[in-house]
Amino acid sequence: MPLGNEGAGTLPAAATEAGAVAAPSPGRCARLGGLLLATGFLLCLLGYLAVAVPARWFPEASARVWGAAELTLARGSGQVSGDELVVTAADPSGIAIVSVSSSLRAADFPAVAWLAADVADDAEVRLVWRTDVHPQRLNSAAITVTAGQPMPTMLATDQAWVGRVTGLALTIRAPLDKPVRIRGLVAKPMGAVEILRDRAREWLAFEAWTGSSINTVVGGADSQDLPLPPLAAAACAVACALLLALRRRRPGLTPAATGGLVLALFAAAWLVLDARWAWNLVRQEQATVGTYGGLTPTEKHLAAEDGALYAFVEQARRVMPDTPVRVFVVADAAYFRGRAAYHLYPHRVYTDRIDGTMPPAGALRPGDWLANFDARSIAYDAVSGSLRWNGDQAVAAEPRLVVPGAALFLIR
Repeated sequence: MPLGNEGAGTLPAAATEAGAVAAPSPGRCARLGGLLLATGFLLCLLGYLAVAVPARWFPEASARVWGAAELTLARGSGQVSGDELVVTAADPSGIAIVSVSSSLRAADFPAVAWLAADVADDAEVRLVWRTDVHPQRLNSAAITVTAGQPMPTMLATDQAWVGRVTGLALTIRAPLDKPVRIRGLVAKPMGAVEILRDRAREWLAFEAWTGSSINTVVGGADSQDLPLPPLAAAACAVACALLLALRRRRPGLTPAATGGLVLALFAAAWLVLDARWAWNLVRQEQATVGTYGGLTPTEKHLAAEDGALYAFVEQARRVMPDTPVRVFVVADAAYFRGRAAYHLYPHRVYTDRIDGTMPPAGALRPGDWLANFDARSIAYDAVSGSLRWNGDQAVAAEPRLVVPGAALFLIR
């Protein structure tokens, strides 16, 4: 019968094309994207560890830590303050040495890290040690300084790093423009778990606002061995490569339009960075409340980073006339020049926000004012009663307000 013949010769619609399969559901695509991105992060971290781990991935030794109280300032001046050894000056030869007694097997600790801050980037910094193999010999290795912090010193390939280490020291050869703060010393086994823990600590380190653009917040500690943004970008690239390989081998597991999933992978990697930024923002809010919560507007200004400048400007405004006058503002830091000008409004303020240079002396006239906040380019000669700058520029002036680091002058 026609009906029977038609029924016997007709295939289901889902199988009208050879090899046709059902498209994966959105939920399945989301799970696939998450798995691919997680795999990308895992493969990138494994590749990093293959390069970063100097010896065994899972060593038996654990990190050895010495705090500030266990350190000895062998040369230079300073003292322990809280949990830090604050080195305020080098010795007459221009060197500061901090030492600690130790007893550790060199082979178990291929890296040593000094926990310090505010070290000049151009300082000559070295790690010094003695061993029981050659007790009379002093061995040393250069330490790289980045963003004021000494980087861990890798010693696994140093031929002098043998036997039992009986003493360690940090030497800093440079004029100390500001105190160096040392929290301690860590001898590291540099196993895989420890390295990953250090990287996570760097990524999640609190990054306080500094007045710069929010676009400069890159994620975590100032110096990082493996910054999170490049890692996220590499993980996204690996995930996309895995997606394309899977598309070739098992097309039924991937959506027909893989472009959308690629964009989703990029967005997910971006969200990882945003999540870290949001966590940093929560801690910044807590820090801000702790600093400014419950204060009056004046107290908030005094508690801010430019509190000393604000206090000086408030005193200066009480000395100056109530009606707007011309005020010249000088300061070595561009930030302080701009903030001083803002606080002095509605006076007619002049300041070179870029270079901080002063105009010619002839541009100043009697009745003008000059506010100097910690600017070393301006000098007052009390004998002649004049302000001098640029070597040959001078103008008669009378000091009306003098406080530590700042002064206000009336031009005569």
